[in-house]
Amino acid sequence: MKLAEALIERADLQREIAQLENRMRQNVKVQEGDKPAEDVEKLLPQYERKMADLEGLIIRINKTNHEASFDTVTLADAIAKRDCLKSKIRAYRDLHEAASISQERYSNKEIKFIRCIDVATLQDRIDHLAKEYRELDTKLQAMNWAVDLLD
Repeated sequence: MKLAEALIERADLQREIAQLENRMRQNVKVQEGDKPAEDVEKLLPQYERKMADLEGLIIRINKTNHEASFDTVTLADAIAKRDCLKSKIRAYRDLHEAASISQERYSNKEIKFIRCIDVATLQDRIDHLAKEYRELDTKLQAMNWAVDLLD
């Protein structure tokens, strides 16, 4: 199995687990005299199996990410870099948005706010980081289809 297939399977398992959790939550308690739509006791073994499958898959994915080479680092290191780039982009976009909002003043007595950052320079930084993120993410996606999942 390729790493990308394992990642897809992990997402499917996570979705199925969330659905099971929701079904259990909805049926764990009913009004006196009513019956639940589903027996939670019968859902629990399904939930436990799915969680065990997910745990095993995550362990294999993590092992693969830590042992697979990606340029001069491991795949895990490249994923960490991509995640940090994504966080930086989000923070800088929020900063850019806050600095770009213009405030209408209706009289000279109202407080005037001035920008404390060059928004054009900030936008250039965002564009550069976004390009770096896209390039890294594309390489990671390709690598996911090239690497076999370890046992």
